[in-house]
Amino acid sequence: MKLFVGLGNPGVNYALNRHNIGFMVMDQIANDHRFGPWRDKFKGRLCEGKLNSKKVLLLKPETFMNLSGQSVEAAANFYKLNLDQITVFHDELDLPPNKLRMKQGGGHAGHNGLRSIHSHLGSDYTRVRLGIGHPGQKDLVASYVLHNFSKAEQDQLALLLEGISDGIPQLVDNKPSEFMNTVALKNQHPNPSGKRKIKNMKPDKPILQPDMRNPLQRLLDKFK
Repeated sequence: MKLFVGLGNPGVNYALNRHNIGFMVMDQIANDHRFGPWRDKFKGRLCEGKLNSKKVLLLKPETFMNLSGQSVEAAANFYKLNLDQITVFHDELDLPPNKLRMKQGGGHAGHNGLRSIHSHLGSDYTRVRLGIGHPGQKDLVASYVLHNFSKAEQDQLALLLEGISDGIPQLVDNKPSEFMNTVALKNQHPNPSGKRKIKNMKPDKPILQPDMRNPLQRLLDKFK
């Protein structure tokens, strides 16, 4: 069993923020791989599915970022998970936008969501660091992460989300290098025809026809 956790803040006011990229990843995976419906559980939103015949849990803590560890600990305890079964997806200021890196253990680098998880579970879980870039000045960071992705960033963000979803079965099989290669290839070669198919990000409903809205606009539309 694997538990994938996406970090973010609940509610429409935060839905499109850079800080919420972890939530966006969870929604993309749930939708693309037809996971079950989202349920309120463990102080968050949880859904279940199977990838490569293995049970996979997706969790979006709704405790707000700086209390994320409460939700992750509750899920880990209920399912009796070891830390090597948990992977956390989060925004990363120290990486350029749409770049992805993985890390096992180590410090939280001041990220409030990771700091909370560290305090509840320790540090020996896997992180998928999702680059959002840095505003250039330390005093601008809080405002920067709580602002929405710009229109110029949205197409490339959609490719990143799709690449993660395409590669997630490899991560389930403990093949991080192959997972990262899949994401990188998606960014380099979006679609042989030159046109990218944007997938519906609403996890609770089947896809009836292609949805060509911008992915962040689709996310915003869920709260209308």
